[in-house]
Amino acid sequence: LTSYQLLITDSSQEAHSLAQELEQKNAQRQKLTKEVLAKAKEKLLSYGIDSPLLMVGGEDYPPGVVGLVASKLAEEFYRPALVFELSEDISRGSARSIPEFDLIAALGECQDLLSRFGGHTMAAGFTLPTQNLAYFQQRLLNIAAKQLSGVDLRPSLNIEAELPLFNINPETFKSIQQLAPFGKSNPVPTLLSRGVRVVECHPIGSNHKHLRIKLRQGNIVWQGIGFDLGHLLTEVTPSLDIVYNLVVDRWGSEEMLALNILDFAPLP
Repeated sequence: LTSYQLLITDSSQEAHSLAQELEQKNAQRQKLTKEVLAKAKEKLLSYGIDSPLLMVGGEDYPPGVVGLVASKLAEEFYRPALVFELSEDISRGSARSIPEFDLIAALGECQDLLSRFGGHTMAAGFTLPTQNLAYFQQRLLNIAAKQLSGVDLRPSLNIEAELPLFNINPETFKSIQQLAPFGKSNPVPTLLSRGVRVVECHPIGSNHKHLRIKLRQGNIVWQGIGFDLGHLLTEVTPSLDIVYNLVVDRWGSEEMLALNILDFAPLP
């Protein structure tokens, strides 16, 4: 409702107030998502994550963030992930999957245990009597174990081209942008550069979650950032093979090309 009011208002003062309200709500949702995600990961890691499917929840898992948490778990651990809010009679949850596992088909095989469900192969929601929860989890585990048998449950990156950094320039970026718009069925092209030198590397962000890296190849120096790669700081060697997207880094009124580093391989 607030978002709709922001779109239709003719008052700049009201628009400013509504925008502030939305920003505050978004910050609260991000904070709550972070807290629930940390709690979910702690619980899952205590169980062990060798299972082909992750399912976690509790009474203090708010329905407004379970989908976001499920998405982050599926992305980090590369497994189908279901997160639910537990209540005495009825439990509700959200699920996110990986390409190798048809989520909606799996839920269809469990429909006798569910009150309702819906979605598509990669994302779904479900409601069920709490008394069925343990049976539901076990059946899903059996389905996942069968369908994902022999599957390497590690995320993969599809690399479109291998290019030396010294061959990349603004024209390269313009050529890539001609393939836009980008989205799920048309992802941003991923590039590979081998044997780049690390000029500087240091962690940034809260809890040193990200890496800021300055790289050189030939006479060209590039700025790069590796989101959520802070835990790999000790694996950074003087030379790396890097996988990345080209992005525009905006700082104030200035714009420059930069590297969104997705992964790297240390070199001896």
